[in-house]
Amino acid sequence: MYRKATNQEDCVIAQHFYQLWLDNEVSPDLIRDDWLEVTLKFIDHARQELLFQAFVAEIEGKIIASASCQLFAGLYPSPFKPEYRYYGYIWNVYVESAYRRQGIASKLSNESINYLKSLGCTRAILHASPHGKPIYEKLGFVANNEMRLELIDF
Repeated sequence: MYRKATNQEDCVIAQHFYQLWLDNEVSPDLIRDDWLEVTLKFIDHARQELLFQAFVAEIEGKIIASASCQLFAGLYPSPFKPEYRYYGYIWNVYVESAYRRQGIASKLSNESINYLKSLGCTRAILHASPHGKPIYEKLGFVANNEMRLELIDF
C-alpha cells in the first residue's frame, strides 16, 4: 500500500535517510552523531516553509520504503517568475533491501512527482545515487549541467 506519510512517521523517514547514506557506502564515522535531530529539524522546517511531503510504502503495516519531496529552496536567489521556474525537489527515495527491484522506488517517485505537479511546480529535480540513476532515467529524468570538483578525498 502506498500513501502519504504522517508527521508521526518523521522518525521512520529520518531513519531511511540515514540508511540511504550507509547503503551508498558512507562510513558511519562520517555521519554526525546528532543526525536524527538534524534531519527531524530539517523536515519540520521544510514542512512549514517548503510544502514538504513524504510518501511511504507499507507491507502488513510495516513501512518498508519512503520518498520525500518539497519545493526547491535554491542555491542562490531566484530572479525568475514562478511560471518560469518553480522547482520541486525529490530526496530520500529509499527501499529496504529485501523489497528492492519490485518497482517500489518508481511508484514512490511518481507519487512525489504528482504531488509536485499539484503544487504547480515547473520541474522536478533530484540528485541520484548510482543505484537510483537507472530508475530515474526510466521515469524521464535527464542529466543536467551540474559540474563537480572534489576538493577532499575520503
